[in-house]
Amino acid sequence: MAQRLTDRQKKKIIADYVELGSYNATAKKNGVSRNTVKKIVMGDSESATKCQQKKEQNTLDMLAYMEKRKQKAQGVLDKYLTALANPDKIEAAKLSEVATAMGILMDKFINNPLKHEVDQQKLEIELLKLESQIKDNQPDDEAEDNFMEALNDTAAQVWDNGEH
Repeated sequence: MAQRLTDRQKKKIIADYVELGSYNATAKKNGVSRNTVKKIVMGDSESATKCQQKKEQNTLDMLAYMEKRKQKAQGVLDKYLTALANPDKIEAAKLSEVATAMGILMDKFINNPLKHEVDQQKLEIELLKLESQIKDNQPDDEAEDNFMEALNDTAAQVWDNGEH
């Protein structure tokens, strides 16, 4: 016969489900079946709601904390960047260390997540414009074929523009 779960274990399962968003992943993490997780979560939706609210509040608290510490973090980063730019330090460093530092800097400053988000939004706007234009001007079957062609062309243009 299966072991009965304690209230503490059930609350942990609910919290893990809120964090992971998956019955399967939660079941695997807690060593129980998917159906057990689903039954616990569905049976105590109030706790799941409270966990979700707590998770959202924790995220807001962390973002507020990070915002308050942003200037201090920027100051530390400035010191490290200055040290990295020191010709004596560069000369003394191994090639692999220089390459690693360059790679990290390029990754963080060139592949800016905000730029990717803006590019994604631009692509979505262009897709909506194209879809609207095509639907207004053509019969349904022909519009669907042309929409796919326009979608592919627009995606290729955005891709090409992003690489330059």
